[in-house]
Amino acid sequence: MASQINATEFPGNIINNQFVPTPKTRHSINPSTGEPLYEVPYSTQEDVDAAVKHARTAFKSWSKVPFQERSRLLLAYADALSAQRSPLEKLLVQEQGKPLELAKTEFDMSIDWLRKFATMEVKDEVLDENEERTVIQTFSPIGVCCGIVPWNWPVLLGLAKVGPALITGNTVIIKPSPFTPYCDLKLGEIGMSIFPPGVFQVLSGGDDLGPMLTEHPDIDKIAFTGSSATGKLVMQSCAKTLKRLTLELGGNDPAIVCEDVDIDAIVPKITTLAFLNSGQICMLIKRVYIHEKIYDKFRDAMVAFAKSIKTGDGFEPDVVVGPIQNSMQFEKVKDMYSEIGKRSWKQALEGQVFKDSKGYFISPAIIDNPPEDSRIVVEEPFGPIVPLLKWSDEDDVIERANHGKSGLGASVWSKDLDRAERLARCLSAGSVWINSHFDVAPNVPFGGHKWSGIGSEFGMAGLKLCCNSTSLWKWKNVM
Repeated sequence: MASQINATEFPGNIINNQFVPTPKTRHSINPSTGEPLYEVPYSTQEDVDAAVKHARTAFKSWSKVPFQERSRLLLAYADALSAQRSPLEKLLVQEQGKPLELAKTEFDMSIDWLRKFATMEVKDEVLDENEERTVIQTFSPIGVCCGIVPWNWPVLLGLAKVGPALITGNTVIIKPSPFTPYCDLKLGEIGMSIFPPGVFQVLSGGDDLGPMLTEHPDIDKIAFTGSSATGKLVMQSCAKTLKRLTLELGGNDPAIVCEDVDIDAIVPKITTLAFLNSGQICMLIKRVYIHEKIYDKFRDAMVAFAKSIKTGDGFEPDVVVGPIQNSMQFEKVKDMYSEIGKRSWKQALEGQVFKDSKGYFISPAIIDNPPEDSRIVVEEPFGPIVPLLKWSDEDDVIERANHGKSGLGASVWSKDLDRAERLARCLSAGSVWINSHFDVAPNVPFGGHKWSGIGSEFGMAGLKLCCNSTSLWKWKNVM
């Protein structure tokens, strides 16, 4: 069992199961208060080289550890994390800003996912067999994997990279976002007492750390979650050494609401899935297309429910919308809100920037049927603002929903499941839901179409992307 952690001390990077301090440190900001948080390491090229060297050394033995033992250690890690989750949940609220109940949900999911990954063994597959030969597809671990983690779900999206890498026999280095380094460093600290040295390491740093990792010749795969713009830079950087990579990038998810829905039943879910985590989730509902026959009634019901949503510090009771996570994103969201007056968008619900607060608070806004080419429709705001749009023709709404470069998620809402599935199959997105949105599971592949990503995470498809595929031809007759 891991020793009890101190959630306020960060003595160094986690390299080869040791704390390795750095000459320089940095800190992030509590987005609810604007106050500085704790000092954390600022990695140098020497730190990166040391971590990669230890990861490559550890890979030689870790890749040969039987699946059952890797599974046992991953389950032990999940248990250790569960035993220490309470202070980490509070730390997550401090660094990310999300409400405490949502932080608890993130830890629930993370621990459950680790336990599920521990059961998922990538096995050989017989592709063809006859009297003369057998053709087998085998899957061997790639080597040293690196997970680059975003600031919106730093625990879940960190461990969702750790679990698949380790269970398939790879070693892994995690790079947290500079905005949310704290929980990920503690995840690595807990792992020190579970995994062999060099198997699971964490490096904290600034904006220069990412390129050090993506360009490193001895890292074999990058798994990146973040914006499409940054994803292009990551892909460009990885190309220098022909690294394998998985990209999970931004989305602009449409929800198509048909005229036969039970408005009172679905409005709470759709509204919550537009404003959860202050809209800072790539696969939340970003555009709501409502059939014109029910548009006014649906809009009014959504506004009424949204007015009951509380905005505030994540430690306050009943808060649903916390702060925008960082000043850079805060300015982007404020810029989107400034478009309301410039473009004369009609507000069904007026959002407010909390100007008297030191935190980055903005309350939800609902835009009433703006033009289809508006920024609020075309761009992903990544904040608590959502447009409602009318539709009447199925072919037209499908074309509008599919328009643009994003293709992460989409949903259709209707009592007629056959109709809903017919529409859903026309949507270009990596995940499509019927009468729901933002459902994810460790055994279900997740990825995007178009500029929303390359490859898949989670599921057997995601685990196989942590492996090299070999076609093994076995001829039975001796020449």
